Amino acid sequence: MELEAAEEVEETEEEYLEEDQDESQEDQVELLDDEQPQLYTIKQNGVEVEVTLEELQNGYSRQQDYTRKTQELANQRKEIERQQAELRQKDDIYKDLLPKLEANLKAELGEEPDWKAIYDEDPIAYVREKDVWNEKQKRLEAAQAEQQRIKDEELAEQQKQIKEFVEFGNQQLLDKVPEWKDAEKANSEKIAIRDYAINVLGFTPQEMDQVYDYRILLGLRNSWLHDKTIKATKKKPTQKAPARVARPGTANQVKKTTPLKKSKQKLAKSGKVQDAAKVFEQLI
Repeated sequence: MELEAAEEVEETEEEYLEEDQDESQEDQVELLDDEQPQLYTIKQNGVEVEVTLEELQNGYSRQQDYTRKTQELANQRKEIERQQAELRQKDDIYKDLLPKLEANLKAELGEEPDWKAIYDEDPIAYVREKDVWNEKQKRLEAAQAEQQRIKDEELAEQQKQIKEFVEFGNQQLLDKVPEWKDAEKANSEKIAIRDYAINVLGFTPQEMDQVYDYRILLGLRNSWLHDKTIKATKKKPTQKAPARVARPGTANQVKKTTPLKKSKQKLAKSGKVQDAAKVFEQLI
């Protein structure tokens, strides 16, 4: 009996242990489930992805920070543009006032006195008047130097803008005339176009040296190619068509001159830039 009772106790203990283990495993599973964060589905670059709440918060924070910095940069840019506009306005006023200042200083300075006569008459007055004259002369020279400085700056800025425009034009030419990516071909065609513009269209070498606008060069090239095509067509041997006999009572019809041909004839006679522009308008 005692043995059976002991066995029953052992079985009961084993059952309790198994139940405790099962409950412990269930608790661990529930704990793991509780530890897994909740996921949220969002679209990122058109693709749905799952993110946690923490990732959402971090992403929102980064977006807010990016928006804030972008807005700050935009405000700074506006402030810089405003200050630059004010400076340009002040510079324009300053530039307009300098010639007036120079004129006033010249009028105030007047003609240079006869210093020898003043010295002979009153050496003390000579020293005083000479100092005053020198001071006025310095102010006049300073005003003139300032005007020259502004002119030099404007010239440098103009040259910079021309350089940037030429670089932009060169890129446009390569886009519109891909064959000019071959430097040798581009150079030979540009020389031919220049000769054509001077010898046929009547441009002067000085005018061609001032052609910075790529659109004018494109127009000249189109005109040059058009003339080349016409000349090549004329050189081809053609069979003479039999002479037509006019019907009795009919008059010979006069061939009409096209507007392009008229414009070219006018340009050949006048050599004016305006007439050349009209030719370009019909070619482009």
